[in-house]
Amino acid sequence: MSFVLISDLHLQPTRPDILSGLFKLLNNLPADCQQLYILGDLFEYWIGDDAPLPGSEQLAERLKQLQQQGMQIFFQAGNRDFLVGKSWLDKAGAQYLPEAYKIRFPDGTLTLLMHGDQLCTDDLEYQSFRQLVRDPAWQQAFLSKPVTERIAIAEQLRTESQMRGAEKSQEIMDVNTDTLHQVMERAAVSRLIHGHTHRPAQHCLTLSSGPAERLVLGDWDQQGWYILADSQGTRLINFPL
Repeated sequence: MSFVLISDLHLQPTRPDILSGLFKLLNNLPADCQQLYILGDLFEYWIGDDAPLPGSEQLAERLKQLQQQGMQIFFQAGNRDFLVGKSWLDKAGAQYLPEAYKIRFPDGTLTLLMHGDQLCTDDLEYQSFRQLVRDPAWQQAFLSKPVTERIAIAEQLRTESQMRGAEKSQEIMDVNTDTLHQVMERAAVSRLIHGHTHRPAQHCLTLSSGPAERLVLGDWDQQGWYILADSQGTRLINFPL
C-alpha cells in the first residue's frame, strides 16, 4: 500500500503544461496507491464552484474515475483555493480534510498533514488576512457577488499578494520553528508534511519527544513534485513538466 501527496500546483489557464503534468502523474500512479492527498493550492485561485477554472471539470472527471476504481482522494484547502466547495469535490469524488489532519502512514508513523500557511506565524499581515477570508460570513458575502466582480477581486488580491511578498524577507514568509514544534508536539506526531512555502526539502527535527521529520512539497513550475509514502518511508520526488 502507498500514498501519494501533492500541493501547490496553482492550476490556471495560462499554464496548461502543469495540468498536463498532473494528468501524467495521475495516469502513472503506483499500482498499490490507495490514497491521493491534495494539500492545498491545487488552483491559482477559486472564486466559487459556480465559476470553475477552465480544465477543472476535466480534472474532476479524471479524479472521479480514480475514486470509482477504488482510490481514496482527499482535498485540503490552501490559501488560494479555500473556496473550493462540495459541488466540485463531489464531482471529483474527493473528501474534504480539516486544515490539520493526522493519519498513520503505511510505514506506521503518525503523520500530520497541513497546507502550511498557518505555520508562517511571523507574517502577521498574512495571518490577519487569513483569519478574515476564512470567516464564513466573509465567504458568504464574497460568493454572493457577481462572477465578474469576484474575478476582479481575486485578481486584485493576487496582485497585492505578489507585491507584498516581494517586499517581505524570506524568513518572515517561512515556517516559524517554535510554531512548528508546538503544532507537532500538540498533535503527538513525529512527521509533518506541508506545502505553501515553495521550499521543497526533507528536514530532520528534534522534538521533546525525540527525533522527527518535516517534508515540504514543492510548487509546480518547471518541475512537478510529489511525495510517495509506503512501508519503507516517505520520499520527495520531482519530475520535469
